[in-house]
Amino acid sequence: MTAHPKTAMVLAAGLGKRMRPITDTMPKPLVKISGKTLLDWGLDSLAEAGVTKAVVNVHYFPGQIVSHVAGRDAPKVVISDESEALLDSAGGIVHALPELGERPFYIVNADTFWIDAGSPNLARLALAWDATKMDILLMLADIKSATGHSGGTDFLMAPDGALRRSKGDPAGLVYAGAAIVHPRLFRDAPAGPHSLNGYFDAAIATGRLFGMAMQGHWITVGTPDAIPLAEAAVAAALAQSPSAPAELTSAPTELK
Repeated sequence: MTAHPKTAMVLAAGLGKRMRPITDTMPKPLVKISGKTLLDWGLDSLAEAGVTKAVVNVHYFPGQIVSHVAGRDAPKVVISDESEALLDSAGGIVHALPELGERPFYIVNADTFWIDAGSPNLARLALAWDATKMDILLMLADIKSATGHSGGTDFLMAPDGALRRSKGDPAGLVYAGAAIVHPRLFRDAPAGPHSLNGYFDAAIATGRLFGMAMQGHWITVGTPDAIPLAEAAVAAALAQSPSAPAELTSAPTELK
């Protein structure tokens, strides 16, 4: 049985321009939804999945994120500093590779999260991972079980989990901002800014991009008016999920 990843990359360096004016004074990952920062939603899911080290990249108001995670032990947070220049999703990962190690690791976006229904989704993702046939395994959401998503679908999934671009096909699924990747993917990667999307397409071309449909409710928060919708979705999902941790509440968001 494949061991669950013990390291993770949390992409938290973005500017959060669509979240203004809230992000005029704070980074988007520290916006709170139901009393918990977006960043902590992701880090808590990683801790539950057994991750012991999470690399968090920072660029915009980096000191606020550094201070916020300073006392965290589960997972232990290592900061990847992009203060001088944003490196985009893949560039940020390449920059952090020395901390991520030589084994497969999770990638989690810091502006999306989910409420599990049943087994934790990151644990399910690890069980679905097969390094012999995959370079990337994406967690995918049904658009009907999503809040805050304004676009179409991203991928069509074959019966064996293999993915291809959906080009908006309603039968497709949405990338839910969590994945497992093998570091060999970045062996010859450039050091500058570039996106993960190119790696998704390269893996499709070689038949090595796979997906897993998540269980539960997926939430993305792009603009200030999405916050109350997200909090309502959290409350509704928790009410339907007896396995959800009891400490999660629908407390008012703090924007200070």
